[in-house]
Amino acid sequence: MEPAEAAAILRDEGRQLIPDIIARIKDGYASLSPAEQSVADAVLSDVNAAVAASNAEIAARAEVSEPTVTRFCRSIGCAGVRDFKLRLARSLVVGELFLAADPVSSSVAPVPDILPPFWTSIFGEARIAIREVENQLDPDLVQKAGACLAPARRVLALGLGGSSATLAEETQNRLFRYGVPIFACKDPYLARMTLATFRPDDVLIAISATGRTREVVECVELARHYRCRTIAITAPGSALAEAAEIALTTRIAEYPDMLTPSASRFAVLLIIDLVAAATGYRMGPLARENLRRIKFNLVDQRSAGGLEPLGA
Repeated sequence: MEPAEAAAILRDEGRQLIPDIIARIKDGYASLSPAEQSVADAVLSDVNAAVAASNAEIAARAEVSEPTVTRFCRSIGCAGVRDFKLRLARSLVVGELFLAADPVSSSVAPVPDILPPFWTSIFGEARIAIREVENQLDPDLVQKAGACLAPARRVLALGLGGSSATLAEETQNRLFRYGVPIFACKDPYLARMTLATFRPDDVLIAISATGRTREVVECVELARHYRCRTIAITAPGSALAEAAEIALTTRIAEYPDMLTPSASRFAVLLIIDLVAAATGYRMGPLARENLRRIKFNLVDQRSAGGLEPLGA
């Protein structure tokens, strides 16, 4: 079965729970017989090949009989080989990159004067993100976003999921110190209830790397229904970008190493900083006074050290 075919099945099944058969194999490995463990080893060593292989081919690769392959499939909760391969293909749709072997085993001791494999990729992805944001982002839209936020009565920063939720919190962290009345939200139901109380002077900032998260798009549509200002930080051409009044977009190619941070995260952090700076400059003396008060109450007056960072 081809990955594209499995993806189509996955879409057709909608939101129903799909068993993670790869996790079942790994978690139940110790309870399998030695022969069944050989099948598990053969499958996990090349999941792509196992999806495309016949029962006989899997048996030959594992050096077991075909009935053993069938018993293995039933031991991990499948009706048979065909059911197992269908579930395996479903798992592969979202898990293929995570199944790749580590470039360097964690059991290998570090070699002096040789950089670890993630060193170059993380610094490289950060540099690429800086360059792409600078090339792709429209400065006029950043200024427009700052003009919306500076006089806002209330601001909601919305992000669902791990990365987007923390980026929404970072947006709050960057803007509240200017005196912007902002709070971060990672609950779509709380966001909808809050937006129902918004007025035209209020602003929604929606963050989504893909721009496909349905709940986020619906929140933007709800905010616009109540004539609120909406700012999206997302991918160009996405549903979220189309729904928002101001779309701050960049397209960043992801580095195929699942153990390092997403490259788009660097880009979103840059956009947040740019929007925050645009807001601070728009607010002018008020933002500076709020920063002064914060710094006054944080700086240790008894310290004899040098100057501490004074930026927002």
